[in-house]
Amino acid sequence: MVRPDERPGAAYELGEQLTVVGRPLEVGEQAPDFTLETLEAASGALRTVRLTDTAGRVRLLNVVNSLDTPVCDVETRRLDALRAALPADVHVYTISMDLPFAQARWCGAAGVGHQALSAHKDDEFGRAYGVLIKEWRLLQRSVFVLDHAERLIHVEYVADQMAEPDYAAALQSVMDAARRNRRSAHDRQAPHRKRM
Repeated sequence: MVRPDERPGAAYELGEQLTVVGRPLEVGEQAPDFTLETLEAASGALRTVRLTDTAGRVRLLNVVNSLDTPVCDVETRRLDALRAALPADVHVYTISMDLPFAQARWCGAAGVGHQALSAHKDDEFGRAYGVLIKEWRLLQRSVFVLDHAERLIHVEYVADQMAEPDYAAALQSVMDAARRNRRSAHDRQAPHRKRM
């Protein structure tokens, strides 16, 4: 029996049809808050990361099945390379259900500089973002771009788990949001400059 929050066939790999759990999010909605974990490489300590930790910044969430799979590996390395062209106030996260220790090992070996976040403890992130693959208990490949107010401005759910996302569309959304964020900050400061 299919539950109301299940979407049979919303994802697939080769001939396997996969059920995705959670309502798909749409552009214009507020992004659900999250609480995930990361392993600090320098100290070896686990640290909790929340969406609100980077409030006021543009965020790109690169969601993958597992960093130890070929397509996720390529995708995460490519986004990390593209990150160099992004404004400094943009924050990039890669999110998977890999253990934080495995993520830290992979990031170190791959030379990836952005933060990997682990959703391994429970399926709350997967359900909230509509990316939990029921059969695998992994996350569906997807990309979310959030503006400075946590509003979704780009949402891509990749149905074929062997395919990469549309990097150009995601990066264009990031650049547009960063420009709007800078313009908004400038407008907030403008009245102060006029008084001087």
